[in-house]
Amino acid sequence: MPHIHEKIDFTVETFIVHKNKVLLRMHDKYYIWLSIGGHIELDEDPVQAVVREAREEVGLNIKIAGSSPTLPDDKSGYQCLIAPRYLGSHNVNETHKHIVFVYFAVSDSDAISQSSMEHERMETRWVTREELEDMNLRPNVLFYATEALKELGEK
Repeated sequence: MPHIHEKIDFTVETFIVHKNKVLLRMHDKYYIWLSIGGHIELDEDPVQAVVREAREEVGLNIKIAGSSPTLPDDKSGYQCLIAPRYLGSHNVNETHKHIVFVYFAVSDSDAISQSSMEHERMETRWVTREELEDMNLRPNVLFYATEALKELGEK
């Protein structure tokens, strides 16, 4: 999805765990390992965006880690969402930045399907905790991937 604002966009990323591996994807433009994710579209909330991105990019149905409280129905339409594990931000260029909602999730399957979007057809890889150390990852990706495995990997 193209940028929806000239100065800032809201994005999601999810570190998906299956058994004792976390899924990483080579970014098509920057050629670095990242998680699954993308822009939050105007008609969705961050949780919907995480689920959509996982389905679009790698064909996985995921269960997001965490829960949201159930409030008494007050007829106002207010909805509690699953909170992200972390929030981050990064500059895209000198005048534009992304605010990132970082989620952790699990998948019952490790079977990846190729994205229908050509620009998302880069290498994806299920990675163990030990393999993370040898991948020359950005510090935030290494931290989040390691934390997701600690929290959601099989004990």
